[in-house]
Amino acid sequence: MQKLKHEAELVVQALRVGAVYAKKRGVGQFEETDSAKEKVTYLYRLLVHDKLIQPLAKGQDNEPNMKHKLALWMSRQLPSDHPLLL
Repeated sequence: MQKLKHEAELVVQALRVGAVYAKKRGVGQFEETDSAKEKVTYLYRLLVHDKLIQPLAKGQDNEPNMKHKLALWMSRQLPSDHPLLL
C-alpha cells in the first residue's frame, strides 16, 4: 500500500462528501459527537455495501487501510486538476 501525497486531506474531503452522500441516500448522518474512527468505519462500510469501492481482504480491515481506501475513492471523484491531486 503506497501512501498518497495528500492522503490525510483526501480522507477529510471523503468524510465531507460521504456525509452528504449518506444523508441524501437516507441511511443516516454524522453527528458532532461521532469520532473520526466511527465516521471512517461507517463510510467505508456504506461504500462497500453500495459497491462503490472494493472491500479489503479479511484481516486487513483496520482503520489505516480504510482511510487509504477512502482517500483512493475521493481521489477518483475529484477532477484531475484539483490541488489535492497535484
